[in-house]
Amino acid sequence: MKQFLKILRFELGGYFTNKVFVGVTVALVIVIVGVMFFPVVSDAVGEFFASEPTQEPGDGDVSGDDGAQVMLVSGDGADTVAAAFAEVFDGYRVDVADEDDARERVTNGEAECAFVLESPLSYTYLVRDLGLYDFNSDIADSTLVSLYQASVMASHGMDEASIGEVMSAAVTHETEALGVDQSQNYFYTYIMIMALYMVIMIYGQMVASNVASEKSSRAMELLITSASPTSMMFGKVIASCTAGLFQLVVVFGTAIVSYTVTRSHWDNPIVESIFGMPPALFGYMILFFLLGFLLFAFMYGVVGSMASKLEDLNTLVMPVTLIFVAAFIVVMISLGSGNIDTTLMRVCSFVPLTSPMSMFTRIAMSEVPVYEIIISVSLLAASVVGVGFAAAKIYRLGVLLYGTPPKFSAIVKALKK
Repeated sequence: MKQFLKILRFELGGYFTNKVFVGVTVALVIVIVGVMFFPVVSDAVGEFFASEPTQEPGDGDVSGDDGAQVMLVSGDGADTVAAAFAEVFDGYRVDVADEDDARERVTNGEAECAFVLESPLSYTYLVRDLGLYDFNSDIADSTLVSLYQASVMASHGMDEASIGEVMSAAVTHETEALGVDQSQNYFYTYIMIMALYMVIMIYGQMVASNVASEKSSRAMELLITSASPTSMMFGKVIASCTAGLFQLVVVFGTAIVSYTVTRSHWDNPIVESIFGMPPALFGYMILFFLLGFLLFAFMYGVVGSMASKLEDLNTLVMPVTLIFVAAFIVVMISLGSGNIDTTLMRVCSFVPLTSPMSMFTRIAMSEVPVYEIIISVSLLAASVVGVGFAAAKIYRLGVLLYGTPPKFSAIVKALKK
């Protein structure tokens, strides 16, 4: 235990005094704070410039005298349509103009857009620069359909009160999710999966790189004589896991604290969904992160001990990386399709190499029986212990292996001896 604690302290010291580690952590915190406080700064800037005078129409400004954007309507029935548009288009001042005047005013910037009516259900939408999120034509379509329906009903003898009652009829409904609301859970599940993927990939590679560096410099041969392979392997892996977990806690903790302070300035359902993550689900995320990280870190450590030089490392880690990437792709495809409980996802949630992401996703996005969670966690925990002790033995064996990386069969034979 003393050897393990010494190695753990040494490795942790290496992480927390590493300028890159500290710099990346600080940079992420600054970015998170900047993003979370952006609405506060934006609101303050908006209030500061609220009293500034607006430009006169015609100088590239599409606002009217009252500050509203100008929308023009021309053609048959323009007065009736303009009155209806004035009720449904917020932030616009709707005026009537002939077609030539409308085209000229939209072209020179005196009006933002115009509707040239050709029939009750046909028009041409004029706009100078069509924006990516311009939905004016969609609103106009539904409004014109309503006007046409009211006109037809009036022509068939319905009085104004009856027409208004029919046109204002609305369907009310309530949605009750008996299981899990996937639309509510999607965003923070996606973020947690991405965080898990990035941390395991980055720190797993760091474990492999550190072990390979020690071997290539012959430092491992000296260390292995003063400490047991188990202490060295577990010390390195747990130190790396602690550093990764610390970085996650700092980043997400900063985001949570910043959101708590700026909550009143956020009016975004996606942001509210992300920070509405249930504590129980966060606990599952930590559990699967720790077990998944340890499993892959041990495997990366084994691969690192097999490399005689750093140049061989990329080739050796490829199989482990491909397995992890495959698990990530399966989860992302399932999240994108909305079908979480596929046969493939169910199988992957019990396979230790893929269960950290697959089972967590199923828990977050569907109803998973408790016994399935227990089986998955038990298999994963047993695999971590088994792979950890096997990794320590292979680590000791790897110290003596130089030259061409050994084949898997040669490693198994050497372990048996």
